[in-house]
Amino acid sequence: MNISKAAEAAGLPVKTVRYYADIGLVAPAGRTASGYRDYDDTAVRKLAFVRRAREFGFTIEECRDLLGLYEDRGRSSADVKRIAARRLEEIEAKQRALQALHDELSGLVRACHGDDRPDCPILNHLG
Repeated sequence: MNISKAAEAAGLPVKTVRYYADIGLVAPAGRTASGYRDYDDTAVRKLAFVRRAREFGFTIEECRDLLGLYEDRGRSSADVKRIAARRLEEIEAKQRALQALHDELSGLVRACHGDDRPDCPILNHLG
C-alpha cells in the first residue's frame, strides 16, 4: 500500500511515517516500480506499535529497542520490563513535579484576593 494508506491504517500523519522510514525505524517493505514507498501489513503493524509506544512517551531510541524486542521471538520479557519500568519512573517523577507546581499555584491563587487592589501575591511570588 502507498504511504498515505499506511499512515491512515497506523493512525499516523504521512510526514511521521516518512520520518520513521528516513531514520530507519520502520522501513517500507519496498518501492514500487515508480519509486514510491510501498508498505505491507507487517510494516503497518510496526508503525502502529511505534505510535502506541510514543503515546506512552518512549523516545525514538526506546521505540527502536522495543521494536527490536517485539520482533525478537527469543527475547526476554525482563528486557521489555526494564525499559517500561524506567519510563514509568520518569512519568511518576513528572507527576510529583506537577503536583508540587499545582500545590504551590493553588496556594497562591487562594492567597490572592482578586479584587481591585494592586497587591497580588501571585505577581509578588513570580517577581
